[in-house]
Amino acid sequence: MVSPRIAFLDVDGTLIDSGEVIAPSTIEAVRTARENGHLVYLCTGRASVEIYPAIRDIGFDGAISAGGGFAEVGDELVISRTMPKHAVARMVGFYEESGYDFYLQAFDELYPSPGVRGRFATYLDDDRERRGQTRTVSESVADHDEHPALRAFADVRPLSFTGIAKSVFLAGDLMAFDRVSEALGGDFHVITGTIPHMGRGSGEVTLGGVNKGSTVLQLLDRLGIDAASAIGVGDSTNDVEMLQVCGVGIAMGNATDEVKAHADEVTTSVLHDGVWNAFRRHGLI
Repeated sequence: MVSPRIAFLDVDGTLIDSGEVIAPSTIEAVRTARENGHLVYLCTGRASVEIYPAIRDIGFDGAISAGGGFAEVGDELVISRTMPKHAVARMVGFYEESGYDFYLQAFDELYPSPGVRGRFATYLDDDRERRGQTRTVSESVADHDEHPALRAFADVRPLSFTGIAKSVFLAGDLMAFDRVSEALGGDFHVITGTIPHMGRGSGEVTLGGVNKGSTVLQLLDRLGIDAASAIGVGDSTNDVEMLQVCGVGIAMGNATDEVKAHADEVTTSVLHDGVWNAFRRHGLI
């Protein structure tokens, strides 16, 4: 009998592909691992409100969201690592002065600038055309006739400067990441964008020290679980710290070479049974 393990799964590029399609084997892997007594947590850059019901319904023991900003055990919020109001104001001020689109992530709310919805709509249209019949053989976690991101980003309202854990900036300007890093990098953790529709000049910002890896360690300490027994699976820049702190860090086959360099091993890609193969290799299924 294999000792119980805990696995942390990224969402975009790990659990689902860029078109939000999920391999049936991934659903089976998560459910079988939990049936076998292991814990499986989401660990995503998405805000909790962006983890659609079709994702949660797969069945998880909890979730780390907003790139390490929040952690839930079951449906209980147990860790909240939000920015002080003055930090949010400084960050938003820079985005607005620079003319960058952005959105802020609170635990259960998104606060988008007016241009965000249009960017996502364009991406979804392009993706639908590019993928053709892919969804006939795999399952999508979002209804692309009424995508939940479009509903969320249509709600442009006054920004909140409290309860914010992370921001995402979106820009066609390829120098945007460098400019944000220079302006905010001293006090904030700035990384390149981790999902394709953000654009090559885009990225994510949390407070310095707040990332998936540091929150994984806080959560493990709360659960009384040794990090050596943890498995982290991811593909993107915001997964690097998670891969580093877990006893086994596994990069997806579709991960960048930079991310793979921080992993202990590499599994197959997201729609080619990557999660299933990783779980099987380590005895969770």
